[in-house]
Amino acid sequence: MPGLSGTSDIGSAFIAFTDPWGRPQKDGPALRSTSLITYANWLLGQSNTTYVTQKLWPVIKLDLDYVTDRWNTSGYDLWEEVSSASFFTSAAQHRALREGVTLAKRIGKTNAAGNWAIQADNILCFLQTYWNPTGLHVTSNTGGGRSGIDANSALASIHTFDAAAGCDAATFQPCSDKALASLKVYVDSFRSIYPINNGIAAHDAVATGRYPEDVYYGGNPWYLTTAAAAEQLYDALIVWKAQKSVTVTSISLAFFQQFLPSVQPGTFTSNSTTYSKLLAAIKENADGFLAINAKFTPDDGSLSEQFNRTTGEPTSAKHLTWSYASALTVFAAREGRVPASWGAKGLKVPSVCKANPGPMVSATFTVVADTVYGENIYLTGSIDQLMNWSPDNALPLSASSYPTWSITLDVPANTIFEYKFIRKNNGQVTWESDPNNQATTPASGSVVFATTWRYMAFLEKFRKGAEKASIQARAFAQASSHKVATGSRDFVQGFTLPGEAEKAAGILDSFLGRLL
Repeated sequence: MPGLSGTSDIGSAFIAFTDPWGRPQKDGPALRSTSLITYANWLLGQSNTTYVTQKLWPVIKLDLDYVTDRWNTSGYDLWEEVSSASFFTSAAQHRALREGVTLAKRIGKTNAAGNWAIQADNILCFLQTYWNPTGLHVTSNTGGGRSGIDANSALASIHTFDAAAGCDAATFQPCSDKALASLKVYVDSFRSIYPINNGIAAHDAVATGRYPEDVYYGGNPWYLTTAAAAEQLYDALIVWKAQKSVTVTSISLAFFQQFLPSVQPGTFTSNSTTYSKLLAAIKENADGFLAINAKFTPDDGSLSEQFNRTTGEPTSAKHLTWSYASALTVFAAREGRVPASWGAKGLKVPSVCKANPGPMVSATFTVVADTVYGENIYLTGSIDQLMNWSPDNALPLSASSYPTWSITLDVPANTIFEYKFIRKNNGQVTWESDPNNQATTPASGSVVFATTWRYMAFLEKFRKGAEKASIQARAFAQASSHKVATGSRDFVQGFTLPGEAEKAAGILDSFLGRLL
């Protein structure tokens, strides 16, 4: 399905969902590839190579080619809110490409995956740029105007968990110093903002949400994010037990001192008291997150999306699949189940990060718009080339064919995106009215997107005013009719206010019909 890989939803008839929404969502192709590759590896273990090569491989290749071409362009984060670079997306893309290279070799498709390994190295290099060395946390989104402290980072660590890689910091493994430090900053950000966390000791588990600035449904804890904090710790415990040691660095020191204030940087083996005390305390802490979820889970075991920050009552979407899935994966981690390796062991970060522009097409955007002296038309939209909805950095259009304004630039091929025109005049910005313009680029060549500036915002105001006037006219007609019926002499013979009001209402109805 060329062009559909980054869409937020695809219907059962393989038709893209094109209503207003956050798109492109570039974690989707990577996550789908990982799922299909996992299934493909199982089938290969059952000697079912034919189904893998004929049915699964074409879909996997399509998605991984998409990842290869577009990994370094902006997309919406896993919460479908911020269009920027996203840590979770980059981590998922990196894993998917590594798995894809391995599968391609296994089924003899190495030529098709030639560029995947190169771009996987580039993504691994790019992953390092999310680290905030001052705040000691992952900056989960590069845009959105938020702190970047987000469950995104913990979810990325558990999604890319590979026990064979140990506590590798380059891939932000759950027990790496950077992942642990980031987890502490993330958890601590919710200690004081949720009333249900009041009175909990500074080193104990608390209910956590998506990010501290969240206002969706009032900004509440989520079952899946609270479970994610526990799962990262359980994954870390799996590795520490396997390697029979735990290492404390200057980066992870604050995390470990929550559980043992006297601990200092160093490596502690399994026969040491420090090792035993740390692992026991961290296990208890992980269990604490699950206890919070259990406390606010209804008796029937149903899991909604969120639970209220003050009362703990379940709220928002009911029976959220992601909530149930998070319960299954965190229980598996608690039992010590180790997922199959995806190839994170021994990876080296390239010394130079390189971008990959991917296939592009020439796009011309035109809009017919009348302007006043000093006023100009600009373009912005949901992709990097359109400045990611930034009015300050919006692209100026040419008025050489006034009143048609235009601009031509290169944009990614096979991509669905949204855009709008804006007016600027003496520092004042006026957006084209809703909805956003929808666009899909071809696989190659050029394309023209032509439209006319929408004044529906003004017409909508006039329509509502006219509706109100129509209602008032009819009410006046009814009141006046009552006066006539009761003998009022306020009306001149040959002219009746009720009749004129009814005519006015009819005229307004007719006009409204033309508007609609």
